[in-house]
Amino acid sequence: MNRIYFGDNLPVLQALPAESVDLIYVDPPFNTGKRQSRIQIRTEQSEEGNRTGFGGRRYLTVKVGQRGYLDMFDDYLAFLEPRLVEAYRILKPHGSLYFHIDYREVHYCKVLLDAIFGRDHFMNEIIWAYDYGARTKRKWPPKHDNILWYVKDRFHYTYNVDEIERIPYMAPGLVGAEKAARGKLPTDTWWHTIVPTNSHEKTGYPTQKPLGILRRIIQASSNPGEVVMDFFAGSGTTGMAAWELGRQFILIDNNLQALEVMAKRFAHIPQIEWIGYDPYLLADGS
Repeated sequence: MNRIYFGDNLPVLQALPAESVDLIYVDPPFNTGKRQSRIQIRTEQSEEGNRTGFGGRRYLTVKVGQRGYLDMFDDYLAFLEPRLVEAYRILKPHGSLYFHIDYREVHYCKVLLDAIFGRDHFMNEIIWAYDYGARTKRKWPPKHDNILWYVKDRFHYTYNVDEIERIPYMAPGLVGAEKAARGKLPTDTWWHTIVPTNSHEKTGYPTQKPLGILRRIIQASSNPGEVVMDFFAGSGTTGMAAWELGRQFILIDNNLQALEVMAKRFAHIPQIEWIGYDPYLLADGS
């Protein structure tokens, strides 16, 4: 049974049994000091519209909603530490933690994770690079996130190298037809677009991560039938990727808008246990 919790993740983590989860991915708030938000719009044909489309037809852009949360903490590491201690406790001996953060906090978070997991249990810093959005002219535009990979047992951990989706060679003519057809293994630098505005993946939730990133992590560091957890679940991308790949999932979030997004996104998935939230209850209470 897959489970989705609505509430503070710390008491939920504390209530879970030790060594019960095979893989944890977390994408916590990045402590940017800003409000993360995304406006949802739709376009409709109208003679009074503010846009011109194909054939000279006029269209009106209508704002239909906005999702967001305040990304600010007085002491970010004090907020994270008890949750990461619990993450270590509930990981199985062969388990992995993938911690997704950005350049502002990654150095401090690595020191914290080194203390919890052990410095020699750090496997990789994965750079997820993308090329989208505004470009500042005051410095090199930051266009990457950092994903820190830790294992609980550095001698016995899950890493399914043969299950990882291969990527094309940059110069296939230099490697021969056989290698070009097979592709090559990704390195610790992943070039992958963010979720495009017109993508079928798009949920309207701010900071939504693409399925392609989570699929790669789950394929590499878990096996079919195992349990994958995300205790900052947001739009539920971890759960969706886990379900597609035949894994079970546990998701936790304390943002009501996140639960509303997940309720729509997982409506077609049977056997989900919702705890603290009724997916059939509408926002108006009906």
